[in-house]
Amino acid sequence: MELTVKNASCGYDGMAILKNVSLRIRQGEIVCILGPNGIGKTTVFRSVLGFLKLIDGEILLDGVPKSQISQREFSKAVGYVPQGHEPPFPYTVPDVVVMGRAAHLKSFEAPGIKEYRIADKVLEALGVSYLREKIYTQISGGERQMVLIARALAQNPKLLVMDEPTANLDFGNQIHVLECIKGLSGSGLCVLMTTHNPDHAFLCCDRVILLTKGKEILEGTVEEIVTEENLHRAYGVDVKITETATPAGGVIKTCVPILN
Repeated sequence: MELTVKNASCGYDGMAILKNVSLRIRQGEIVCILGPNGIGKTTVFRSVLGFLKLIDGEILLDGVPKSQISQREFSKAVGYVPQGHEPPFPYTVPDVVVMGRAAHLKSFEAPGIKEYRIADKVLEALGVSYLREKIYTQISGGERQMVLIARALAQNPKLLVMDEPTANLDFGNQIHVLECIKGLSGSGLCVLMTTHNPDHAFLCCDRVILLTKGKEILEGTVEEIVTEENLHRAYGVDVKITETATPAGGVIKTCVPILN
């Protein structure tokens, strides 16, 4: 699976928010989009998912232009995990996960035993099978995020698009979700995600796209892009990148803001 965005201009009503956006995500890669609020991260996502029509450029899946792929086939290939979700009814957790099977069902076809078995296997694989008997609206924010990931995985996608998957989660749940994302890429899934925390790029990402206040689009490896200079260009604040040795002999980098 490979997603390619070529020289895309993304925006609303013909007005481009970002121009000349190009990216490529290969099998097993995690690509992170960083940048300040309002710079256009969500606009890129909405364009990739087809919620917004490109003003210019093209999107390809495995070399095939998105315009030549039916919406049903695209929905099978690409899963989406939003920042949060509040259903209008108190569905059970399995019911929410089974919603991810919609693209595989015929019109007006109700999910059956097969779909619920798939939901059960996905919850098991994510380590949250204890939520089977729970009501979605009555579980914690971290648990809801894992259920949304399960819903997307029930589609059996090749690419997972995640909009700030750790938003509004406590520190422990953030790490749990990041570990989950890293594990998914290890199974061959492509992941495109946004985050407000540069440390998340150090923890689990392969490549980074950094959008700066000056509308620059910086793309490369985490080491190349997440630097003190580039973060200052993007966010207008001074940071110091430090290194900490791990018990296993590795090194973890982290960003420390410098307050004036």
